[in-house]
Amino acid sequence: MTVLVTGGAGYIGSHMVLALKDAGRSVVVLDDLSCGFSWLVPEDVAFCAGDVGDQPLVRALIRKHNVTAILHFAGSIVVPDSVRDPLFYYRNNTVQSRALIEAAIAEGVGHFIFSSTAAVYGEPEKTPISEEMPHQPISPYGTSKLMTEWMLRDAAVAHPDFNYVALRYFNVAGADPLLRSGQSFPRATHLIKIASQAATGERSHIEVYGKDYATTDGTCVRDYIHVSDLAQAHLCALNYLEAGGKSTAANCGYGYGYSVLEIIDAVKRVSGIDFPVHMAPRRAGDPAILVAGNDRIRNEFGFVAGRADLELIVGDALAWERKLQSMKTDEPEERAAG
Repeated sequence: MTVLVTGGAGYIGSHMVLALKDAGRSVVVLDDLSCGFSWLVPEDVAFCAGDVGDQPLVRALIRKHNVTAILHFAGSIVVPDSVRDPLFYYRNNTVQSRALIEAAIAEGVGHFIFSSTAAVYGEPEKTPISEEMPHQPISPYGTSKLMTEWMLRDAAVAHPDFNYVALRYFNVAGADPLLRSGQSFPRATHLIKIASQAATGERSHIEVYGKDYATTDGTCVRDYIHVSDLAQAHLCALNYLEAGGKSTAANCGYGYGYSVLEIIDAVKRVSGIDFPVHMAPRRAGDPAILVAGNDRIRNEFGFVAGRADLELIVGDALAWERKLQSMKTDEPEERAAG
């Protein structure tokens, strides 16, 4: 009984691999390494370099490793990029996911957990956001994820032995407390990652996109969840499905938010560095406030947050940036796929 983790060499996927491994689960990783790094995958975890849309490859992996569950993290996540190139997002996120779902069902995989997003809600009328609120994405990124949720919903109706959970992330941040993994893609757009790069000298400054939103300080407010807590939420969802839970979607967040300026102040405070901050125009596709209603994941899945503290999240992110800096003089080797 093995879990296939797509995108398992990326930021969130690599933390999921660690959580599964720590829980004693058998894991195989599939990643095309477009944004991931094979050195983030532990040496004792089976790794295959390839595309989730390659059905013969996926089906062979499922058979070879006796895969009973798939955790699907592979995809593109930059909202402004999706506005500039929507067809790429519909291919890479939606079409590829369709191929993966079809391969899973053809091989009898019973459980599927999908990496979705709060972007499916668009501009919510109120917060916190519950799962039943209208799904009205305002970016192709959000639409590409919502379309995958629809495919999973319909596939589960047509195939009673197939169940799924779509986990809608809010903002993911931080790094593994043991520094086994963290956000390693240099062009990442996560706010805490960018601010940590500014604090450690990797960036000359940080830009704030818009200061005229209807929030306390005029900047966007987001619900930030520690990446290790997010991985634990997936474990809870997997246990739920394996116990016979019904297919559903659930928000992943702590239920409260911080503004962009509050995050920047926290990074400056924890790092002790006062880096430059430049104001810039709003970006397309950015809602003012996104805060999770998290009753479902707590009550139905039994999720309990372990690192829900902003300074702790920032501290872990900063520690990982410093580790990346130290690794530059001794670049890790790419491991061979097997």
